[in-house]
Amino acid sequence: MTADSSTHARPRSRKKYGRVITAAVVVVVAAAIAWDTHVVEHGAQSDAQSGQFSAERYGQEQFPQIRESVESRAVEAPELAQALSDDASAAGEQYGVSGNIGPLLPVHFTGTVGEGRSGIYTVSIPDMPEGTTVRVQTGPAINGTVLRDATGEISFGQFTNQIEYQNAGAAINEAMKAEVLEGVDTAALSGKTVEVTGVFQMINPSNWLVTPVALNVQ
Repeated sequence: MTADSSTHARPRSRKKYGRVITAAVVVVVAAAIAWDTHVVEHGAQSDAQSGQFSAERYGQEQFPQIRESVESRAVEAPELAQALSDDASAAGEQYGVSGNIGPLLPVHFTGTVGEGRSGIYTVSIPDMPEGTTVRVQTGPAINGTVLRDATGEISFGQFTNQIEYQNAGAAINEAMKAEVLEGVDTAALSGKTVEVTGVFQMINPSNWLVTPVALNVQ
């Protein structure tokens, strides 16, 4: 081999070596990407990737905890009504959770369902003080955010904005409907005896609108 041919061979060797290194780097990078990739099924939501708040899932997760809290603290309706009649402020502090326009009070009662309108029924409960009206809402629309606010543990600061906060309340209501009111003929409750555990916001001590966490038709 002449000196000239040896001189030309070395650059070709270096180019070939460089191509080998480049190919190896591509393989390593591709393997790293594959290792870090996970598959999300169609229709599934990946909060870690999207950063989006799932109100539906939040409601389904929170409602069982809210129901447990309300049931564990629920006061029999006649006792609560008498306490509110005696001193509404003291009763709110003793039995309730502070709310934006009044305390949220957990209650339990058994009574006879009266007339209803738009899914809201009056309930006649034995031993209640005269002049106290109790109503229970059964849908299809469940209004308000008393379930969200019932424990005092869910606050605006836990959410990105007011829309998420409102959606959380609506989703908890929907989760309650699915677990409590599904299968109940809410259009034919008049005259039936019901056992209810629920919560209401005390605005007028003698007028309650109860949102149930448990409702049994007897």
